[in-house]
Amino acid sequence: MSVEVAGVILAGGLSSRMGGGDKGLLSLGGKSVLEWVTAQFAPQVGPLALNANGDPARFSSFQRPILVDTVAGFPGPLAGILAGLEWAASETKTSTVVTVAADTPFFPENLVSELANAVDHDTIAVARSSGRLHPTFALWPIGLREPLRHFLVEEGNRRVLSFIERHRFIEVDFPLLPLRDDTLDPFFNINTPADLTEAERILKELPA
Repeated sequence: MSVEVAGVILAGGLSSRMGGGDKGLLSLGGKSVLEWVTAQFAPQVGPLALNANGDPARFSSFQRPILVDTVAGFPGPLAGILAGLEWAASETKTSTVVTVAADTPFFPENLVSELANAVDHDTIAVARSSGRLHPTFALWPIGLREPLRHFLVEEGNRRVLSFIERHRFIEVDFPLLPLRDDTLDPFFNINTPADLTEAERILKELPA
């Protein structure tokens, strides 16, 4: 990458399918899911922050900025993306932000470089695997923060892909990851207790 990129981990959801609470704080292989995500993400970006709502003290071990939604009502990932863009514009010298989800511990170690190398300065880059887009795994120009605020507040639209499709964007393919006896979509995410059990199995199957 020729230009430093800011990173934002999106953890602002309500985790309703997990019964509430923070999916990122669930234990996986002796560490929290957020620790796995941070360890994978931090080497890929410059400034790094976490989008989360509620008491920030529960993330005290994260030791990085905690960004609360700047739009009321928990409108979903777009609010976290907006908070990240506004933070990057005011607190960093970067021109782009890459977002990842806090419940997806196996995403690619070259995610940021592949997204950044695919676009110019005013284009969104969105990760894709197995023909499926992953809109929360994307690179966002910080110049989109005002259009995004209008989209969320004035139009009341919460769909990440709908916002992306209004702007210049490119899809960036990522291959399946090899396991010992299988393959894994790197964007496998933990939504339910069964997913957490599956993630524990995946950990044991990852190549050493």
